[in-house]
Amino acid sequence: MNDQSPIDEQPGLPVSVPLVTQPMGLWGSLQASRRNVLSIIPQVATRQPIISGKTGKRWHMVMDPDAIRRMLLENLDNYPKSVVTKNLLRPAIGESLFIAEGAHWRWQRRAAAPVFSHRNVMNLAPIMSAAAERSVERIADAGPRAVDFLQEMVSVTFDVISDVTFSGDEGFERNSVHGAIDAYIAEAGKISLFDILGFPDWVPRPGRAFSAGGVKAMKQMADGAIEAHAQRGQEGVPDLLDLLLAGEDPETKRSMNVAELRDNLLTFIVAGHETTALTLAWSLYLLAFDQDVQDQARSEVQSVLKGRTATGEDVANLPFIRSIIDEALRLYPPAGMVSRTAQAKDTLCGREIRPGDTVIIPIYALHRHHDLWEGPDAFRPSRWTGFKPDRYAYLPFGDGPRICIGASFAIQEAVIILATLLANHRFKPIKGRDPDPVMILTLRPDGGVWLETEPV
Repeated sequence: MNDQSPIDEQPGLPVSVPLVTQPMGLWGSLQASRRNVLSIIPQVATRQPIISGKTGKRWHMVMDPDAIRRMLLENLDNYPKSVVTKNLLRPAIGESLFIAEGAHWRWQRRAAAPVFSHRNVMNLAPIMSAAAERSVERIADAGPRAVDFLQEMVSVTFDVISDVTFSGDEGFERNSVHGAIDAYIAEAGKISLFDILGFPDWVPRPGRAFSAGGVKAMKQMADGAIEAHAQRGQEGVPDLLDLLLAGEDPETKRSMNVAELRDNLLTFIVAGHETTALTLAWSLYLLAFDQDVQDQARSEVQSVLKGRTATGEDVANLPFIRSIIDEALRLYPPAGMVSRTAQAKDTLCGREIRPGDTVIIPIYALHRHHDLWEGPDAFRPSRWTGFKPDRYAYLPFGDGPRICIGASFAIQEAVIILATLLANHRFKPIKGRDPDPVMILTLRPDGGVWLETEPV
């Protein structure tokens, strides 16, 4: 970043979040975080290894890869997910893999790991290809008018996750579940002052109480679908629910009960379509932003696909498409900030960490850090050619034992869909309609990704 000029005033750079240049105080931080969590990140976080402060309680933002490695790998148990994170998500996804800690997390992870093996993910690729084809058709049917590609990518990825989760289950009300998820994210995801101050869970949060009815209905629908699915049995290629129903922790021989299956399925549904949809929407914005990169990407796609839909087997032969996705994930990571609560004394970057301190990894700032990336605010997918960043400098899926279990699923899906779209359509920006990067629970393009399309 240029110290004299805000990034959003510089020409030739895609949209970004204006970072903090002056102290905000508790009330200012609360107001800013309810609009956009990332807007509380100090600009200096893109240049320093660690910064610390106190806003109700002590906090530290860590941008040093070695310190992050300690948090996520070497001293993992000392840095469980923060109370704020658990307060936000537990009402919707219970004690699923994303929330659980310690032994309860470990057995679930062991039981679920085979579900996302390379073979199982490849077996699900035809569902991704079919959803991509339907998206191509919808875009063509829309004709030569502007399309909100945030909504289109939400639709196509929800098609995928619902088909791979509840294949053939007519009782699964997709629109109702989708609506309940969106309502929960919109209302319950807003940080409460009670969360900032560390109030206990039993103190009601107004936004989450308001959305509780939708969450209850969503859980009831999922429970019903799981029971119906178990009675029907597997038909053809096993879907996600088949695999989870058959899953067993090899150490304890424990399997998931209905409530555990439901909480993990809702986690996979939310994460499995929301994060991939955002990655694709941001990728399309960036390709419209840089037509030269779009031409290069289309050339690769046409040489590999030769007019057909992308398949799972094509993913390894589309390295530039993968680079675009990697770069979109760097510039706009779906989880732009994660927080942990220290359990015991530690030292990070020479700084004392006390029990109860909130330790934040501002992934958005880490991915734009001047010591870790050349031209950190520029869209340059070519940077990924023959290049691997420090493992803990690039965290779109986290890392360590708690790395996202569905990362390979998400990448395969994103490559198949993006390649298929590029093979059929050209994407052009609409002047004055740039999206605004806003994070509540995930980093969304506020206002949508409005692009014009034309057939190729």
